[in-house]
Amino acid sequence: MTDHSLHTDLFSPTQLGGLSLANRFVMAPLTRSRAGDDGVPTELHAAYYAQRASAGLLISEAVNISAQGRGYNLTPGIWTEQQVAGWKKVTDAVHAAGGKIVAQLWHVGRYSHVDLQPGGVAPVAPSAIKAEGVTFTPNGVAEVSMPRALETSEIPGIVEQYRHAAECAKRAGFDGVEVHSANGYLLDQFLRDSTNHRSDAYGGSIENRARLTLEVTDTVAKVWGADRVGIRLSPVTPNAGNTPLDSDVMALYGYLIPQLNRFGLAYLHVVEGATGGSRELPPGVDLDALRKLFDGAYMGNNGYDLELAMDRRAKGLIDTVAIGRPFIANPDLVARLRHGKELAVAPHEAYYGGGAKGYIDWPVAA
Repeated sequence: MTDHSLHTDLFSPTQLGGLSLANRFVMAPLTRSRAGDDGVPTELHAAYYAQRASAGLLISEAVNISAQGRGYNLTPGIWTEQQVAGWKKVTDAVHAAGGKIVAQLWHVGRYSHVDLQPGGVAPVAPSAIKAEGVTFTPNGVAEVSMPRALETSEIPGIVEQYRHAAECAKRAGFDGVEVHSANGYLLDQFLRDSTNHRSDAYGGSIENRARLTLEVTDTVAKVWGADRVGIRLSPVTPNAGNTPLDSDVMALYGYLIPQLNRFGLAYLHVVEGATGGSRELPPGVDLDALRKLFDGAYMGNNGYDLELAMDRRAKGLIDTVAIGRPFIANPDLVARLRHGKELAVAPHEAYYGGGAKGYIDWPVAA
């Protein structure tokens, strides 16, 4: 019988800061849109995550930190007591199955719609620049709305939303949290000069544009202890509104990543290429060079199969590997990879919305 664990340490236990993992495989965050309008996780969520607990670490689907931070209907939140109770069922089920799970903290910023915002107000953003694309609202699919620029005086309130969500995640029983500063959402919008045209302390220079991500990370680390906090970055992905890249990717992340070192984070999670798409990089961008700037554990993500993961691990280019879509149809993905079993493929219509079908009805391999 095939046993790939004889040729790589990916299947062996490892440590990510304060997180002891059974192996180096991570289930990447996957939006599945199975919550209700109240954003409360259900027994379905508990079953879904528990089925996949053999991954070394589960990163939750992106979780709204506030009503303002919501950009898609039927996505879960982590700011009300009912949501905390719902997530507690999830974390209890994962722990009972021997797994570890962190909550990915999410504010979508400009990628939202007035029908998703409290009082029907405009979404917030660093600058009043409209995103491209559509989103799912309670009234169906709609083009995202024009945002308004946050006032400087409002930004401490954004940081407070992250602090409150981090506290809620702690009470919900998570093992840690991941700051979502990627994929064209709020923190990423502040980072990029394509979406940040501010002239205050949060705009203009790279140092100013990185300020909010660093303030949020610092605040969340004070709640959890930095060794249970990770951060996700996507230097070259245009997701969420076809967000243009920063004009100088290497300079921006060449500043941000060393600044993150002062916290002593559990890990840096990087989307290598365009999320869910090509691993090809623009001219002049070297993500491996940026990776070397981080003092802690590095989590590679995007288009990984076992061969690529083994190769990059053997070269010392990753510490852990985050895999997304294959986990949808293969709850026992780690065992299938270890023993060379065929992988099931989920149809796209199973990704978002619905109930148990296409969510918790995938069998494990014999």
